[in-house]
Amino acid sequence: MGDHHRYWIGFNLIKGIGPARIRLLLDHFGDIESAWNASSEDLRAAGLSQDLCNRLIRRRSELDLDREWSLVNEQGFDVVCWEDPDYPASLKHINHPPPILYLAGRFVDADKTSVAVVGTRRPTSYGKRLAQELGMTLARAGITVVSGLARGVDAEAHREALRAGGRTVAVLGSGLDRIYPPENRGLTQNIQKSGVVMSDYPLGTPPEAVNFPPRNRIISGLSRAVVVVEAGGKSGAMITASFAADQGREVFAAPGSIYSPQSTGTNSLIRQGARPLTDPAEILEFLNINEIYNQPSARPAIETNNVEEEILEIVRLEPLYIDEIGLRTRMRIEELTATLVLMELKGLVRKEAGKRYTALQEASPAYDLA
Repeated sequence: MGDHHRYWIGFNLIKGIGPARIRLLLDHFGDIESAWNASSEDLRAAGLSQDLCNRLIRRRSELDLDREWSLVNEQGFDVVCWEDPDYPASLKHINHPPPILYLAGRFVDADKTSVAVVGTRRPTSYGKRLAQELGMTLARAGITVVSGLARGVDAEAHREALRAGGRTVAVLGSGLDRIYPPENRGLTQNIQKSGVVMSDYPLGTPPEAVNFPPRNRIISGLSRAVVVVEAGGKSGAMITASFAADQGREVFAAPGSIYSPQSTGTNSLIRQGARPLTDPAEILEFLNINEIYNQPSARPAIETNNVEEEILEIVRLEPLYIDEIGLRTRMRIEELTATLVLMELKGLVRKEAGKRYTALQEASPAYDLA
């Protein structure tokens, strides 16, 4: 049939054949096409049960793999599998990585440095603001924001990453042609333009509740760290945090009021050893972003933008608190915070004792990393 992706799609459409059995078949047959076309006897010799062999042979007689491949292409989607060089390396090394990913958009090298931002579908004003600030701060630092396209924290993080001109990856618990929630279809289209919308579920898969916990392992698997903004004690965000810990990812949790149901999960994570997040800049510090930008050879030779120049002019006169800078620049506090974080990393300003900002006199012409 030509393209080997057809066979990966075929196996993905057969219930009961997941990552472990795909690996078993590849180890036995050597390639995916041979596994797909194997006889019942050979499949049994590879380690499949008779019931599963019968199901596989029945389903492959029903499936038109050329048609399945055409359905993917006709809708502008793509797929990558374990054998492809552009399959995300970080995801490939988790336990039981998904054998095939359906993509709207493409991964790029910059996505190797990704951070997941997850949380409740019903955030408080505090949670919504923090999700926005995280999305903006990470994106402006060149870090890809990963989340699940859900209402609330997920959607806010995606949107702010896009507004900041950055990249974001949305991982679905349904087929790419079954966007959920439906009100995020417009957001999905925007993500595709400068990021990736992805799923390991075949086209046509509805957004059933059982699909979401497994997809959370992909969110954490793609990421260097996971930030839980707000979460109930039993929630998808908590499941993502659990997967992250198992995968060796760093887990950050935003502390919240002991009286807020939305902070029950995050406060619990902190008690269990997660890093308490008190400033989005802590993520950049964890990723050693400041070490990268403090090396002259790593800095882009680009002039500062107008916003940074305006802030520099203000704080050259006298050290100021962030709210005073906000009053003079009329910037939103989350945008101002993100800008000041990057200016610190670029050696343009310094936060003094008392949390006032001042310009560094030795700062050379600045670099626009926005």
